[in-house]
Amino acid sequence: MSYRSGFFTIIGSPNVGKSTLLNRMVGQKISIVSDRAQTTRNRITGVVSREGCQMIFLDTPGVTAPKNRLGEYMVKVAFDTISDVDAVLLMLDASVGIREKDERLLSALSEKIGKTPVIAAINKTDLASLGDIDEITERLSRESWIKHIVPICAESGRGVDKLEKVLMSYLTEGPQYYPDDMVTDQPMWAICAEMIRETALRLLRDEIPHGIGIGIDKIQLREDGIHDVLATIYCERESHKGIVIGRGASMLKKIGTNARHEIEWLFGTKVNLQLYVKVRPDWRNSASALREFGFDPNF
Repeated sequence: MSYRSGFFTIIGSPNVGKSTLLNRMVGQKISIVSDRAQTTRNRITGVVSREGCQMIFLDTPGVTAPKNRLGEYMVKVAFDTISDVDAVLLMLDASVGIREKDERLLSALSEKIGKTPVIAAINKTDLASLGDIDEITERLSRESWIKHIVPICAESGRGVDKLEKVLMSYLTEGPQYYPDDMVTDQPMWAICAEMIRETALRLLRDEIPHGIGIGIDKIQLREDGIHDVLATIYCERESHKGIVIGRGASMLKKIGTNARHEIEWLFGTKVNLQLYVKVRPDWRNSASALREFGFDPNF
């Protein structure tokens, strides 16, 4: 049998579980997970290799109304790939139903989707009743461009095998784009930055707004086999800097310790992680800052 491959874009509102599903299918963490909106800021490529086939997934930022230049970039990233893939995987959250933001997304997709088939995954079914799931299914079934509707729980993996089989039906004869052991095309520095940002988001919670950026200043392997990683946490206000550092640098130490464990797992070596905190006012509207943090400001 010939080899089959294909590309899929994962799209949905913030916090519906896109990154959780991608990590589940890939088999390890490549995209950060948080219950705060707009966790994924860029397009993350995940590679799922199975016997005789390969699926390449583009995990996009949650689609929401943009409030700054970074927000506009994130929405553009989410929609840019839908016409260049074999199918679009639309995700919704069964625990909250179809909200106004989801309706806006459905409306935007209906205008932009063209002939690209759409598979809808209703996630977090463990947190919803059968009636709620049926109601969402009924609403989605009204859209003729949605070809399949699959209830899943990305956290536990329930229904993900069925979803994979549906996705595989859209693969076509083609090359193996990535080696079997490659799960993402993201460079190490980008994944390190995201791991630090995920840790900061988890520990800081609602103490500061979402305006945290991570700059990786150096990654270097020493002769003794330890990786030196120097990174800077950028925030938008002087008052936020104090919160990130904490009393006696307690919060910064906690962020560093937690993030170091994640990065050591990624590298498979001991890591010497050094974190610094700087204020960069309104960086989410700065073209130079967006470029520095790995985003394309010229969209």
